[in-house]
Amino acid sequence: QVQLVNSGGGLVQPGGSLRLSCAASGFTLDNYAIGWFRQAPGQEREGVSCISGGDGSTYYADSVKGRFTISRDNAKNTVYLQMNSLKPEDTNVYWCAASRTYYCSGYGWWAPAEYDDWGQGTRVTVSS
Repeated sequence: QVQLVNSGGGLVQPGGSLRLSCAASGFTLDNYAIGWFRQAPGQEREGVSCISGGDGSTYYADSVKGRFTISRDNAKNTVYLQMNSLKPEDTNVYWCAASRTYYCSGYGWWAPAEYDDWGQGTRVTVSS
């Protein structure tokens, strides 16, 4: 059974850091593009980052570029999202998701429809 488990969310002050985890079971993360998404109340789900299978090429939304880093630990079958210099506007629920493709799509990695399997989400709150 394919399962993605998100963890690592919490409350952090502006300028702080968090690392989110996306642990997979039932399949090998390295064989699929894995994305991170977030959604604030009343807004559409936003693609934050994507990491391709194999070579691990990465993509980022402009809003997080230079602050967030996506990575993968194949031994642990886990993808991470390291979030630094957090801002109040980063407050959201964050999900990881597995695509049906090997590579992050250069034409639409940010689109939720590109992904088949989703974690349960983890809440990040950036506030003083």
